Amino acid sequence: MSADFNTDVLIIGSGPMGATTALGLATYGVRAHMVSRSAWLADSPRAHITNQRANEVFRDLGIDDEIARFASHWDVMGDTTFATSLAGPELIRMRTWGTGDDRKGDYLKASPCGMVDIIQPLLEPILLQKAAERGATFTFNTEYLGHEQDENGVTARMRDRLDGREYTIRAKYMVGADGARSSVVEHLGLPIIGQMARAGTVYTIFDADLSKYSAHRPSILNWIVTPDASFGEIGMGLLRAVRPWTRWIAGWGFDINKGEPDLSSDTIISKIRILIGDPKINIDIVRTSLWYVNQAYATEYTKGRVLCGGDAVHRHPPSSGLGMNTCVQDGHNLAWKLAYVIKGYAGPALLESYSAERAPVGEQIVKRANQSRMDYAPLNACFRVPEAANPVAAGIARFQDPGPEGVAARRAVQDALDLKQTEFNAQGTEMNQRYESGAVLADANAEPEVWRRDQGLYNQATTRPGAKIPHAWIVGVDGKRKSTLDVTGKGSFAVVTGLAGENWKKAVEQMNLPFLRVVVIGTPDQQDLYCEWQRIREIDEAGAVLVRPDGVVAWRQSAAASDDSDAYDKLANALQKILARNDFNNVEADAAPPYREQTEAPLFA
Repeated sequence: MSADFNTDVLIIGSGPMGATTALGLATYGVRAHMVSRSAWLADSPRAHITNQRANEVFRDLGIDDEIARFASHWDVMGDTTFATSLAGPELIRMRTWGTGDDRKGDYLKASPCGMVDIIQPLLEPILLQKAAERGATFTFNTEYLGHEQDENGVTARMRDRLDGREYTIRAKYMVGADGARSSVVEHLGLPIIGQMARAGTVYTIFDADLSKYSAHRPSILNWIVTPDASFGEIGMGLLRAVRPWTRWIAGWGFDINKGEPDLSSDTIISKIRILIGDPKINIDIVRTSLWYVNQAYATEYTKGRVLCGGDAVHRHPPSSGLGMNTCVQDGHNLAWKLAYVIKGYAGPALLESYSAERAPVGEQIVKRANQSRMDYAPLNACFRVPEAANPVAAGIARFQDPGPEGVAARRAVQDALDLKQTEFNAQGTEMNQRYESGAVLADANAEPEVWRRDQGLYNQATTRPGAKIPHAWIVGVDGKRKSTLDVTGKGSFAVVTGLAGENWKKAVEQMNLPFLRVVVIGTPDQQDLYCEWQRIREIDEAGAVLVRPDGVVAWRQSAAASDDSDAYDKLANALQKILARNDFNNVEADAAPPYREQTEAPLFA
């Protein structure tokens, strides 16, 4: 480390993307310093749905058990209800988040991780604590003012918000993770497509014991069909369980063309009582705020030595629960690439793959989240008679009527719920990311992937380069099972082969690189007793799959190498292209491995 640099990587913003990046860098032995304009971390339960891919990232970084300690578990996430009020008659229920009998098997087959619900104020301290334990440093009440780049690094101007002192921080690279109103993105001039603040929602956090209405039918999302919350694309009120079943969020839309809504205490409590449907419930208001529906994304994430991620580059509503999960994956994708470039394992051109891989994902989830809001329209139509004096009341009466109109409405609601599968059981949207970049080498003469089932609803396991390595249970020498995800990743590249792939094993040993290991399926500690890997590997047993530190397949060789020299040449050529290096002559064979366990370190600097 040159004395000219205060840190290797300066991270602006302490949300899920910034904190995951800091944790990843610290885990890989790279100095990272994170600054936040705020006095502390998230103070409201914004993001909460945690999908399987994000949990796989947490598993890879060794914090999944800590996440599970503070999260609402998968079974508690349960159904999504639609009712006239929480205490009133239900209209329909929907099996969601993969908990239904028809989908649970798909989720269990796809990953060793299920889903959980953990709010941002509980998630962010875990990320920060673990990053600090591994060597990252942090300062709060610190405002980013601007930066300048040169060929060697970034000089950022900062202001201490407590005493007004201005100073600079010098870093090799800077990460802009400063949220939807990102100053870093603005200063870089990254191109943004879309619209900000196209609709508005009132959110009120409140405490009330609603166990008698929820404990018997666990649900973290309860939609309330009532005339008092019928505005906007969703057209329903929301009661979201923050801490089952005593802390909640009440939400409803408002017309942004009429200015800010009435947020007086009497109005808010009156609205909440309508949504609950029990006037005797004691309500303790914690906080009321407004948030606006954004539909905007950056088409490029980087410029020079500054790389952006998270809400700074993909701005959207919480529908589909994709926001925090995408932020975490941005950080996971970026951290290993920064670490490899800084350590000299890779050339700087590797960082070009970050934007190439993550920008299409950001665009996809912005469009998906906004489409999920629009997809409430057919459901709303089932509970509305537009020409009636009270359209919602008349719609509910029609829905419950035994006559032909009621039959038609109940049939229509089935189709409307089928459409909402793309929001509430969208495993494919969450897991089927396919990267195309210089850090992925496609198969020679590869044909486009054929999707056997709906791409948005169902995970498709594959070892095609650009996809994450498929999950399969293998068994260790101790008789305990572990996932293929557990023997890859962890900051290193892994060559996965079988007992017949002895030449690949010899090639890895000959290369003797600190960031490269071999996983031989079939050895006593990697037994394919269920034959699961054999079923999904899509290559010969003597072939090889090269897996990146983030679990993504970078390259594969379907057939056996002719000898260990052939295996060496093919593997070295692939690594050189992926890591943008001409050779690995200057990489020390006895260097520390990329992944390190927790070490003592100061929490703040």
